[in-house]
Amino acid sequence: MNEINIRPTRIRFTILAAVFVNVVINYMDRSNISIAATMITTDLKLTAVQLGYIFSAFGWTYAILQIPGGIMTDRYGARLVYTFSLILWSVITIAQGFATGFIVLFILRMLIGVFEAPSYPTNNKIVTSWFPARERATAIAIYTSGQFVGLAFLAPALTALQYYTGWQGLFIITGAIGIAWGIAWYFFYRDPLEHASVNNAELQYIEEGGGLINRENKNKTVAQPFKWNDLKEVFSHKKLWGIYLGQFALNGTMWFFLTWFPTYLVKYRGIDFIKSGFLASVPFLSAFVGILLSGFLSDYMMKKGVSVSLSRKIPVITGLLLSLSIVGANYVSSPALIILFMCIAFFGNGFASITWVFVSTLAPKHLVGLTGGVFNFIGGLAAIFIPLIIGFLVSDGDFAPALVFIGVLGVVGALSYLFLVGKVERIEVNK
Repeated sequence: MNEINIRPTRIRFTILAAVFVNVVINYMDRSNISIAATMITTDLKLTAVQLGYIFSAFGWTYAILQIPGGIMTDRYGARLVYTFSLILWSVITIAQGFATGFIVLFILRMLIGVFEAPSYPTNNKIVTSWFPARERATAIAIYTSGQFVGLAFLAPALTALQYYTGWQGLFIITGAIGIAWGIAWYFFYRDPLEHASVNNAELQYIEEGGGLINRENKNKTVAQPFKWNDLKEVFSHKKLWGIYLGQFALNGTMWFFLTWFPTYLVKYRGIDFIKSGFLASVPFLSAFVGILLSGFLSDYMMKKGVSVSLSRKIPVITGLLLSLSIVGANYVSSPALIILFMCIAFFGNGFASITWVFVSTLAPKHLVGLTGGVFNFIGGLAAIFIPLIIGFLVSDGDFAPALVFIGVLGVVGALSYLFLVGKVERIEVNK
């Protein structure tokens, strides 16, 4: 039978499902500290400012190591990088269960950031390799939704797990899950040209649609060396700075929900701890709906002939502006209305979260991993500064200024996409 008559396999969707699981575990181990925070604060006698430092510790190393993480992804590939990353951050997650004080916990949170640093540049590298451009926003939406759906469904489960096993058991069990999955990833994942089950028809479909499967590097055994000019390149384009700044703003809202949100419900709004676990899951479900709707809408607009710029920018800008609604929670007192405003804001955050599609679309072909590293480095700075700033803003017992701060960040992010990104097209570089 001629190759043209062979139906393309759909291995890329199996790969996407595995990346989705990676993201669920990534965010489970990144955010379990927020579930444990109330008990840890009591047991380890932490102040609000110290808790802010604990929440931000992850971001210090995570942000700094984004660029090295992107370089590692380009150099060593998704299979090895993700395997080591998953297993090592999961080991440190277990170690958190044995923390005895502020300093130890702060250092362990920094180590989580070290080993999670390559994860998102690697996710983007995988999707850029396995998916054509017309399917990429949907693919990014699906794997990114793992951070929302995982937390939405896991928040009540993790709250219950801590109730029965203590905060120590919470860290030990979640870490063990990550180690098991890291081993499974090593045996499962392969790049497109190395996967035993993908046929040439699917490879051709991916490549003709703009997927970067790197046929020219198939037989190269020596990794391409890093050049300092490459780093200069990814910092020298206004449109890339637009998505970098936008990602910082987007992550500002995210890190409020990943760190302070459960404490906000329990300590500052007086909601019962067990009840808060269920209420905290509702905004994550809203964000989950937002990111899936955004990805499908963006790809649908492209298929209908809407320009790439409008198809990609409209959901992001709309979502960032919607996050301003978080300020409304300052003016209501009932739990239902508080959660309503949080849901609208986090829906907007999810709706804007296809931002990685801009890395796939704008980055120079040979610098996708490095561009993703810089993108996530700038965005990752939010993990450092946002929890700390909130800690200082609420130190007098009033959370209202913190919510205003988060809302304003969303507007700043929308403006960066409006005025800096420009036409959405790949940056061509002479190598």
